[in-house]
Amino acid sequence: MSNLQKSVLKSRLPPTGLSYPRMASRKSRDYTPASWDLYFEKKHQVKVSDTDTFCAYTAGEVGNPILCLLHGGGFSGLTWSLFAKHVTSMVHCEVVAIDLRGHGETVTSNDDDLSADTLARDVGKVLEHLFKERTEPVLLMGHSMGGAIAVHAAHLELIANLVGVVVIDVVEGTAMDALASMQSFLRSRPSTFSSLENAIEWSVRSGQIRNCESAQVSVPGQLKSIKSGQVGVGFINEASQSTGLTGQGATTALLEEEDEELENPKDQGFQPPAPIPPKEQNEFTWRIDLRKTENYWPGWFQGLSQKFLNLPVPKMLLLAGIDRLDKELTVGQMQGKFQMQVLSHCGHTVHEDTPDKVAAIISTFLVRHKLAEPNEYFERTFPAC
Repeated sequence: MSNLQKSVLKSRLPPTGLSYPRMASRKSRDYTPASWDLYFEKKHQVKVSDTDTFCAYTAGEVGNPILCLLHGGGFSGLTWSLFAKHVTSMVHCEVVAIDLRGHGETVTSNDDDLSADTLARDVGKVLEHLFKERTEPVLLMGHSMGGAIAVHAAHLELIANLVGVVVIDVVEGTAMDALASMQSFLRSRPSTFSSLENAIEWSVRSGQIRNCESAQVSVPGQLKSIKSGQVGVGFINEASQSTGLTGQGATTALLEEEDEELENPKDQGFQPPAPIPPKEQNEFTWRIDLRKTENYWPGWFQGLSQKFLNLPVPKMLLLAGIDRLDKELTVGQMQGKFQMQVLSHCGHTVHEDTPDKVAAIISTFLVRHKLAEPNEYFERTFPAC
């Protein structure tokens, strides 16, 4: 058989089922920090008392239903950046992403009090002060720790005009089982970084956030300067002013520089992460030391499943894997007490890894329960599970 005949025959054969993706080139990797204002319209400093001021980001259409977004432990309101941009393009709504106590740019008299009751009451106060006499319906939505706090706030009836609760990838049974190994996981993370770029690169390559664009805007909100204590978000604006670049402009410039380097074939293969410099040269560390919050972990999750099931509003549980369900939620799901959706091929930060899919699911949930009106870009998704 000639080579031509072999080639024709091979092209007609079905795929073998084995595929080997090409390793990413340097051109596809960009760890430049991105500014929050690419995704949100306003940043608010909400003063709820003489000593407590909460940072909150908003986007969308004023006068429409409000989606209150609560981040997980160690993250900030910026974890919702890409989701906020997608969901506000699908349905008529307003989103508010809050930096919880001890996180992001929020400053309180006692950043160490991260009890479920305190965090839940904080959320109620922020919404009360930010929206004052407004009466739009409110949907609470939280990821991990934030999901637990959303349930606590709803259970304590702290949110006026509450019409729904969405919890992302947190289940009482699996969360309680994981607490024993949490300290080991936290110790395995780097404690310091030489730059924001270095931290973003680690976050992506370690799999903490699998979406590089989301990591670019989310990671700086998780860090602070070792010298000044300033949150990493503030350094983005300073760098932009000194270079004359902002947001995607900085990204484009970096890629243009890499185009020239890619002419050398040796640069096109996998490049290992840059080594972390000695500790004295590092400039950033985590905004919050989660290892010191261990006393509060059980209080976040104990009784969570029953509280969630008892809420008298439409509910959704969004998971990264079906194996995360515990017995109470399994029974409740079979009885139709809440809607469940599973998104595969993503990590724990579901809303960062696949923000467009999560936005489509939440938009469908809102429209289905007549909590929000769709706009011209809305495409209904089919419920799963």
